[in-house]
Amino acid sequence: MTNGSVTTEEEKSVKALGFLRNRGTNNFSGRVITVNGKITAEQMICLSEAAKLYGNGVVTMTTRQTIECQGIPFDKIEDFRACIAKAGLASGGTGPKVRPVVCCKGTTCQYGLIDAFALSEEIHERFYNGYRTVKLPHKFKIAVGGCPNNCVKPELNDVGVIGQLIPNFDAGSCKGCKKCAVEMFCPIGAAKLKDGLMEIDEKKCNHCGRCIGKCGFGAIKDGTLGYKIYIGGRWGKSTAVGEALGKIFTDKEEALTVIERAILLFRERGKAGERFASVISRLGFEYVERELLERDIMSRKEAILESAL
Repeated sequence: MTNGSVTTEEEKSVKALGFLRNRGTNNFSGRVITVNGKITAEQMICLSEAAKLYGNGVVTMTTRQTIECQGIPFDKIEDFRACIAKAGLASGGTGPKVRPVVCCKGTTCQYGLIDAFALSEEIHERFYNGYRTVKLPHKFKIAVGGCPNNCVKPELNDVGVIGQLIPNFDAGSCKGCKKCAVEMFCPIGAAKLKDGLMEIDEKKCNHCGRCIGKCGFGAIKDGTLGYKIYIGGRWGKSTAVGEALGKIFTDKEEALTVIERAILLFRERGKAGERFASVISRLGFEYVERELLERDIMSRKEAILESAL
């Protein structure tokens, strides 16, 4: 610090730790990482104490499910970090890296199809923590949605995962009821009676699972759980809606591998300052899809991670 003012270099050094300068002051907001927005009651108490001791007592939530404590003087940043560390919390979540994973409450929500908390925690550990030291061309955001309601906007992230429940339709059990319960319960009109039998429009069906168990004759007794993956979403000054890969993944490990391939491809083919959406636009969606689904980018993993950007 010079004459009580924070230098540009000092500001840059703490930004990498998750501390962002408050406009017009020498104080900072400390960004505290959560895993999918969850913290324990004990951690909440610790954060409250840290905010009062080292900040201005104000705690805010970010759009990425992290927590920020405002008004922390530059010379109190390390004290703040040490305080929250006692509760197992850390600051961070900035820079050209994999960012903290966000997810909806699909684990507890009545519409949730997958355990969104468990999946996002696995992604957080594997790619946020596992790739913490890996510099990317730009930030890389991942979101997990528990169902096609898309509450956390997975399709507006660099990679978005949406839980699916693909109906297992037994056409032989359909009785062609004049008032088809499946048709009535389908919220998007994908299920329709045609020539006296129920049909599901596969192009229209979003695999929300609302039709499961609704047929009194057992035409749709159950469904297959899966994961739909969008790539190339982005919001901000320039927005882009991600495009879905042409496959529903029914194996979780395969879905996770696709996410890792996307990160590796971004690092390998992205230019400094370029978001993944721009990489996809430049290379072409079909090319990127083939790289993620068909080609063995994992064999180049070590070389990609060791190469200079």
